[in-house]
Amino acid sequence: MTTDDAVAERKRAEFNANLAKIEQLSQRLVEVTAQKPKRDPGLEAPGQDLLMKAGSAWWAETLNDPARMIEQQAAFWGKTMTHFVEAQQALAKTGYQAPQDDTPTDKRFSNPMWQTHPYFNFLKQQFMMNAEAIRTTVADMKDLEPGDRKRMEFFSGQIIDLMSPSNFLGSNPDALERAVETDGKSLVDGLENLVRDLENNNGEFLVRLADSDAFEVGVNLALSPGSVVYRNRMFELIQYAPATESVHQTPVVLFPPWINKFYIMDLKEKNSLIKWIVDQGFTLFVVSWVNPDASYADAGLEEYIEEGYLTAIEQVKQITGEKKINAIGYCIAGTTLSLTLALMEKRGDTSVNAATFFTTLTDFSDQGEVGVFLDNDFVDGIEREVAEKGVMESHLMSRTFSYLRSNDLIYAPAIRSYLMGQAPPAFDLLYWNGDGTNLPARMTMQYLRGLCQQDLFSTSGYELFGETLHIGDVKVPLCAIACESDHIAAWKSSFSGISQMGASDKTFILSESGHIAGIINPPSKKKYGHYSNPDMGLAAEDWKEGAAFSQGSWWPRWGGWLAKRSGKQVPARIPGEASHPVLAPAPGTYVKSSPAG
Repeated sequence: MTTDDAVAERKRAEFNANLAKIEQLSQRLVEVTAQKPKRDPGLEAPGQDLLMKAGSAWWAETLNDPARMIEQQAAFWGKTMTHFVEAQQALAKTGYQAPQDDTPTDKRFSNPMWQTHPYFNFLKQQFMMNAEAIRTTVADMKDLEPGDRKRMEFFSGQIIDLMSPSNFLGSNPDALERAVETDGKSLVDGLENLVRDLENNNGEFLVRLADSDAFEVGVNLALSPGSVVYRNRMFELIQYAPATESVHQTPVVLFPPWINKFYIMDLKEKNSLIKWIVDQGFTLFVVSWVNPDASYADAGLEEYIEEGYLTAIEQVKQITGEKKINAIGYCIAGTTLSLTLALMEKRGDTSVNAATFFTTLTDFSDQGEVGVFLDNDFVDGIEREVAEKGVMESHLMSRTFSYLRSNDLIYAPAIRSYLMGQAPPAFDLLYWNGDGTNLPARMTMQYLRGLCQQDLFSTSGYELFGETLHIGDVKVPLCAIACESDHIAAWKSSFSGISQMGASDKTFILSESGHIAGIINPPSKKKYGHYSNPDMGLAAEDWKEGAAFSQGSWWPRWGGWLAKRSGKQVPARIPGEASHPVLAPAPGTYVKSSPAG
C-alpha cells in the first residue's frame, strides 16, 4: 500500500467514525429536545400588546404620511437592488471580487473574506441594509410611547442580531474554513458541544461560556484565607484572616447580591477585592447567601433583612465586641441594605456607622437597559412561573442578562462552540457568570413589583415590618460607587437614588466600565479610571461634567474614605473564638452548593 493509499484509508476511517458519531449525537439531540420543559409564554417574548402597538403606530404613520413611508421603502429597495447590480458587475468586470464595501467595522465580520469574497460580502452588505431598514422603521414610529419605543428598538435589535449571517454554518467563512481544515471533525465536535449543553440544562438552550472542568471554588477560586464563624438557613458568615498585625477598630460587613455568588470579589489573588480590603487593615466579614430551592418560596425581603442583614450585623458585633460596624452592599444587596438602614433608622438602631453601595439602584424611575424586561408581560410570566416552582430558576436570570449583550454572551460563544467545534475557554469570570443562584418566589415578586415597577422606596414608601420605609430615611454617612457603562444598574439612576437619601455626608464615585469590570478593578491593573465630585446637589449630567477624572482604580480613594470612618488601630482579630467557633474554612459550604434541599 502506498503512502497516498494509507492516507486515503485513514481519512475514510475517520469519515466513517464521524458519521457514526453524528448518528449517535443526533439521537441524543432528539431525546434531549423532547425533554425540554414547557415555559410560560410570558418568559419567552414580549406580549402581543407591544406588537399591536407597534403595528398600529406603523399603520398610522402610513396613513398620515404615505409619501414618506413610500420613500423609505423605495430607498431601501433601491439600495438593495443597486448593491445586487454592483455585485454582478464586479464579478463580470474584475473576476472573483467583491464590489466596494463602505459598511462600518463590525467584529462579527473580521474574517477578510467578509470584505473580499463576493458571496460572503454580498450576504454581509445585504444583512446590514436590512438591519438599517428595520431600525429606521422603528425609529420613525412617532405614535409610540417612549417606553414602548425603547422595547421595540431592543427586541427588533434581537431579531437583527439573531439573523446575522455569521450565526449560520453556510454563511460563516471561519466555520467553513475550520471544517475543511479538520476534515469535518469541527462540525462533529460542535454538535457534541451543543448536545452536551442541552443535556446539562434539561433541554434549555444555554451556551456554556467557560470550561466547567477548569475551576473549582475553594481550589483555584475564592482562596482568601478565612473561616465560616456563623451559619443559619439564609447565609454563612465568613470572617477573613487578618493580613496586618493591627486593624481598624470598626469591622466591615460585605453583603454581596444573592442573584449570584460572592466569589466574583475573590476570583484570584491579583484581582481580589476581598484580599485588598483585608490588606488595608480592615476586619472583613462577608455574607455568603444560601442558594434556595422551593422550600424557600415564602422567603421575602423581610427574611433577607431580619435573618440576613440584621442577624449578620449582630453576630459581627458580638464577635468583635464593637457597638458599630461599617456595611457594604453590592447591587440588589445594596438596595436591600438601604431598606435595612431605613428600618434601623425607624427603630433607633445605630449599629451601622457608615455604608457603602456598589452599583446600587434605589430610585427605579429610570430602569435603564434592563427595563425592557420589567413590563407586565414579562413580570406576569415570572409571577406565574415562581408561583408554580417556588423559585425563579438561575438560568432565567442569566438568560435575561445575556440578552442585554447577546452578541458577546450568546452568539459569539455559540459560534465558537457549535460552528467551530472549540472548547469553551478556561476563563474564571465567565465560569462565575455561569454559576448562578435561584431566587425565592416571594422575594422575587416583592423586588419586581414593589421596587422595580412601582418604585415605592423613592416615592410613597415601601411597607415592611409594619413601617413605611423611605429613601430619605437612610441617614448614615455613605459612599456610592457606580459604573459608567453599567447595563444593569444605570449610573444616573444610582446617582439619583443616592441624592435622595437623607444622609448629610455623601460621597459618589463613578468608575469607568461596567457592572463587574468597573467594580473588580484592582489598582495594579491601572486600567479603568474614575470620576469624583463632592457636589451632590447637581443633576447627574452636571455632576459628571464638573467632576475630576483620576486615572486608575477607585479602590484607594474609597479605602481612604472608609479608613477615616473606621476608628483607631487595634490588635488583629483571628477568626474563631469560644462563642463563634470555626464551622468551616472559607469560602464555606453554601457557595459550593446547588440549590438548597
